[in-house]
Amino acid sequence: MKYENLRLRDQHIHPTSDVLENALGESHQTYETFVGGLGDLNIENVWQFYPCFATKAWMGRGEYKWTTPRGANKTKNIYWLSVWEELFKVTLWFKEDNRAEILKTNITESTKQLIKNSKMFGPKMRTFPVEFEIIDANSLTDVYTLLKHKIQLEAR
Repeated sequence: MKYENLRLRDQHIHPTSDVLENALGESHQTYETFVGGLGDLNIENVWQFYPCFATKAWMGRGEYKWTTPRGANKTKNIYWLSVWEELFKVTLWFKEDNRAEILKTNITESTKQLIKNSKMFGPKMRTFPVEFEIIDANSLTDVYTLLKHKIQLEAR
């Protein structure tokens, strides 16, 4: 995998709105739309620099927060976000056991094909990624649909 177009690689430059606008260009408005819609799902995008990955970059982590019936506050990572030249990527990880169920959700055929073609990782955890390369708002509907479904799966 090539990372030359990956942005936000300097750990001393935090991903402020200006930095993101400069890195994303025309996709910045779509990013703002995406992040703006997360509040309705109780998801917060949290930025952190990851020096241990091969990419060594700032990544957004979608944290879903909820309170259990017994009053315990819980947080679960729902997605990973990375910033590339003129686009951003949102990656959701699902359990292999949920693949057939996810394919039944109201998503486009191209996203269903993306899910079908995604390779499983790990012999024990058995998960697979669904990675969206987002340039404009066209794919946000499927991203939000899968985020909602992932939240439902996590709440079980």
